[in-house]
This record gives sequence, structure tokens and C-alpha cells, in this order.
Amino acid sequence: MSYITPPFIISMLVALTVHECSHGLVAWWLGDPTAKNEGRLTLNPLAHLDLFGTLMFFFVGFGWAKPVPVDPRYSRHPKQFMTLTALAGPASNLLLAIVTVLIAKLILILGISAGTGNEFFIELFSSMLFLNLGLMAFNLLPIAPLDGSKIVAMFIPAHLEPQYEDYLEKGPIILLFLLIGERMLNIPLIVGWISFILRPILFALESIL
Repeated sequence: MSYITPPFIISMLVALTVHECSHGLVAWWLGDPTAKNEGRLTLNPLAHLDLFGTLMFFFVGFGWAKPVPVDPRYSRHPKQFMTLTALAGPASNLLLAIVTVLIAKLILILGISAGTGNEFFIELFSSMLFLNLGLMAFNLLPIAPLDGSKIVAMFIPAHLEPQYEDYLEKGPIILLFLLIGERMLNIPLIVGWISFILRPILFALESIL
């Protein structure tokens, strides 16, 4: 639990808040006012935090926020609507990670020193980078209720949709077993997935620095 520091908490709140707000914002752009009507188009973290998902961040280093409600019935193309709104969250975290790297690069170029706060800002930038990238990769898992399951749904043929719906219903149980296996049985399935997603992204970001 030593990694639970003010920079970690700040980064977690920013990553979760922007992630969920992005879902609602894209849904609103596509004609769905549900998130807006429920007060979820906000950067106030209190509107988005999920108790269990937040605790998972503290105990295992990754977690989730309260899902933003969206209604595909507002769209003439429900599958595309769900894919775009689902992609918005991970994409926003990737964008935050890129912005973090660019700001760090700018600081290096300008030779700005934070003085006595140097250690704090180094930890803040590090947490912002890896928490956003980790949240992005975790949410791309094709398991309900994570975003990846909604993205994959776009590519499921119509005749297989009933079976996929059955799979989605089992998603929370599957995810729970993966989390238990990860933490208690030392089976690195989720960590392996995150590493697989992040390896090429980190390689690209390293070229910026």
C-alpha cells in the first residue's frame, strides 16, 4: 500500500473522471442526453466514483468508476453508437498519457526545476502516465462490463448475438475470477493483457522523451 500517495490519488481521480466523462460526452454528441440529464457530464470526481472499483485501485493497483448511462435507442445505428461511446473512455486515457509525456518533454526542454517539489512532480507525472495507460488497457479487456466487450460487440455477426449476450451476462463473474486469480493465485492474466497492450505504446512514447 506504499504506492498510495497524493500523486497516485490525484492521478487516479483525474484518470477515472476524464474516462467516464468522455463516455457521456461522446454519447451526448451522438444525440443521447442520458448522461447529461443525470449529471455525468462533469469533471467532479464524486459524480463518477464507484466504491468497489475505487477500492480495487488501492488494493490491486487497477479498478474502475461508476459506468456512465448511455441509451443506444437515441441512435439509428446502435452498434456503432455503443462502439464509439465505449472507445471514448480508453481513448481519453491514452490522450491524457500522451499529454503527460509532452508536458514532461517540455519541462525537460525548458530546463524548468520544481525545486523542493521535484520529487512530488516526478511521482505525479509517473502516476499520470502509468495509471492512464493501465486504465486504458484494462478497460479494453473484452469482458463485461468493461469497454472492450462493447467494442467487440460491433464485430459479432447477427446470428451469434444471443450467445454473445449470454457471455456478457457472465462477464462480472469472469472478471471476478480473473481478479482473484491475479491477486491470490499469482496467475498474471490481466497483467499479461495490460503488458501486451502497453508494450508498443510505451515504446512509441519513449521515442518522444
